[in-house]
Amino acid sequence: MRTETGAISLTEPGHIGSLSGQTATVSAPCLTTTQSITRLSVFAALASAGLIWDLFSKWYVFNQLGALQRRHIWTGSLLGIPTEFQLATTFNHGALWGIGQGRTWLFAALSLVALVVIAYFIWNRQAISSWFLTIATGLLLAGTLGNLFDRLGLHGWKENGAPVYAVRDFLDFVFFNGAFEWATFNFADTYLVTGAIMLVVQSMFTPASDQQA
Repeated sequence: MRTETGAISLTEPGHIGSLSGQTATVSAPCLTTTQSITRLSVFAALASAGLIWDLFSKWYVFNQLGALQRRHIWTGSLLGIPTEFQLATTFNHGALWGIGQGRTWLFAALSLVALVVIAYFIWNRQAISSWFLTIATGLLLAGTLGNLFDRLGLHGWKENGAPVYAVRDFLDFVFFNGAFEWATFNFADTYLVTGAIMLVVQSMFTPASDQQA
C-alpha cells in the first residue's frame, strides 16, 4: 500500500536503495495523532461490523434452511437482465468462485498470512494513510476473518460426525432466465472483492512521482 503524502530521501553512501548515484524514496504517512486515532477507530468499527454481519447472516440462513437447501426470494429485472435471487446454502471447500476445491487448509494459511500483512500495514500506518485505504483495509480484514472462521470449522457444522472445514455460502443469483448462474457467495466474499477493487483503483490513481519510489 502506498501513502499520499511525505517522502524520506535515502542518499547516504552505502545505504540500501542508493544505487548508481540515484536517490531512492520511501513513502511515509504524515498523520497527526488525532487523524490516526480517528481512522483507526473507523477501520476497527468497519471491520467489526462487517465481520459480525457476515457471521450472523451465515448463522441465520443456515439455521433457517439447513445445509444444501434453496429458497426462492425474488424474480425480476436487473439492469434489463432477467434475474432471479435465491438463498442456496452450500459449503465451499475452495476460494472465491470455487477455485481450488479441497485446499481448505491452504486458503486458511493464506488468510493467516493476509492478517499478518494487514497488521503490518496498520502498524506502520500505511493502511490508514487515506480514508480510501482505511475503508478498503477494513473490508479486507472483515472478509478475511469471516471466511477464516469458517475454514477453521468454528461454525460447528458436521458431516458424518466430522467437522466441516469449509466456507458457508448462500447468496445465489441466476441470470437470463436460468441460462447463467453466478457462483454462490457470502458477504465476506463481497468485502474481499470490494476491498481488492479499491486497492487496484488506488494503485491506478497513485501519482507517477509516488510510483517511482
